[in-house]
Amino acid sequence: MIKTFIFSFKLKIMYLVNSIIYSLTKLPIIGKRLPSKTLYKSSGVKIFAYIIAGILELFGMFIGKILYIFLMIYSALSMYKTNEVDTFIHIIFFLSIIGGMLNTYMFNPSIDKYYGIFVMKLDAKEYVISNYIYSILKVVIGFLPVLCIISIFLKINIIYSILITLFIASIKLVFAAFFLHLYKKKGIIVNENKPIKNIWIYVAILLATSYAMPYIGIVITSNLFIPISILFIILGIYSIRYIFKFDKYREIYKKLLDFSQINVVNNANEIVKDNMQKKIEISEKTISNKSGYAYFNDLFIKRHKSILMSPVKKITAFCLFAVLATIIISIVNEQIKQPINKIMLNFLPYFVFVMYIINRGQIITQAMFMNCDHSMLTYSFYRSPKAILGLFKERLKSLIIINLIPAFVIGTGLALILFATGGTDNILNYIVLIVSIIAMSIFFSVHYLVIYYLLQPYNYNSEIKDSRYQIVNFITYIVCYFTLKLQLPTMYFGLFTVCFSIIYCILSLFLAYKLAPKTFKIKI
Repeated sequence: MIKTFIFSFKLKIMYLVNSIIYSLTKLPIIGKRLPSKTLYKSSGVKIFAYIIAGILELFGMFIGKILYIFLMIYSALSMYKTNEVDTFIHIIFFLSIIGGMLNTYMFNPSIDKYYGIFVMKLDAKEYVISNYIYSILKVVIGFLPVLCIISIFLKINIIYSILITLFIASIKLVFAAFFLHLYKKKGIIVNENKPIKNIWIYVAILLATSYAMPYIGIVITSNLFIPISILFIILGIYSIRYIFKFDKYREIYKKLLDFSQINVVNNANEIVKDNMQKKIEISEKTISNKSGYAYFNDLFIKRHKSILMSPVKKITAFCLFAVLATIIISIVNEQIKQPINKIMLNFLPYFVFVMYIINRGQIITQAMFMNCDHSMLTYSFYRSPKAILGLFKERLKSLIIINLIPAFVIGTGLALILFATGGTDNILNYIVLIVSIIAMSIFFSVHYLVIYYLLQPYNYNSEIKDSRYQIVNFITYIVCYFTLKLQLPTMYFGLFTVCFSIIYCILSLFLAYKLAPKTFKIKI
């Protein structure tokens, strides 16, 4: 098993190194000067790539966990009045369950598994188990020192850091064993790149439980966590036995990797593409009264209703429910009126992150490429400035309208909540709440469409091949996340948001109209 792991680890690193070298050739300015044909033979470049690969491995082991603990949990503690230690344990408890459900590290159909198991003919059981043990060890090694540092800040016994670390690892073991058992009994395969629909309901409930319950003073106390964590550690040990006894790993990965048709570089992208294509509604009844590019775009929107509109309707319904529930609770319970009113007047920055989460811009542009531009960009007329800019204008209108549906509900809902919880002396606060949320929605709609046209990151296999696109998306996430830490008067932040959105949209649209005809093409 050790030999299998060493070989598989080398294979994984080699694949990562080649990907890094490829990314270097695609860097702006520098990439054009690098000799791509001889770059893969250069020992110096390979050493540099190996160093980057090592840094990425360490990043996944330590830095990623540091960011997770400090950004997702520790930084949120100031929002609550409950005991810091209990609140920290409460949030990490439920987030760890979500992590176990969505990412066990076992059911990820990555390309290195395809090469290792089916091309190199390595023993599937040894390959999967050895790599899984390594992943769990990375969890333990990565989380333990970070949690020990946190224990110093929170002034808690280091025993809790050890228990939390083992709890996180045990949760992943338990879910991995459960998913293996699910396949053995019912033939259901869990794909971590394509979680089943129902799982998002549980994720939403667990997220609400982790962050909302401390607001009302209900948390899993440190004393209660001890027996719960010990129970899961015992279950984790039992799960290890089941994982070692299971003998159908090759069978699972043959189906998970879709072996019958795997000749692409990244199977996960093919799964997404196939799922999108299955949801296209092609019918003789799908017609449009528009003409030109408006006609082309209108047909796309109508044929992709299930991809574009169904999630928006669900998000809108959830937001409407949340607004009505908040208003009813504030009417029934007078004591929480003042805190909610304060949130409406000082916590508008929080909704930047909310609008970032619910905005469908990135998903819709992905659908545009996979189900339209992927094929149409092969035609020269489609790449002409007139076609690109004409369709861009129509797509922007549609994207803004789609995202405005939940935005209008949220903006109006916040104004109604403010009114129901005591109102405000300045009537402009109501207007600013509505207009600023709408401005945020328009901002993200423009942002995602513009970076799609300016960077167009996809290649023929629907892989993201432009590192700049990923960097821009990461920066967008970081900026939006840090707005969660801001507490500013609604009036000032709302006006700033509206002005910033207007300026950003004007500049972005100017760049798109100037540069898109040159940049909107399929990556090689």
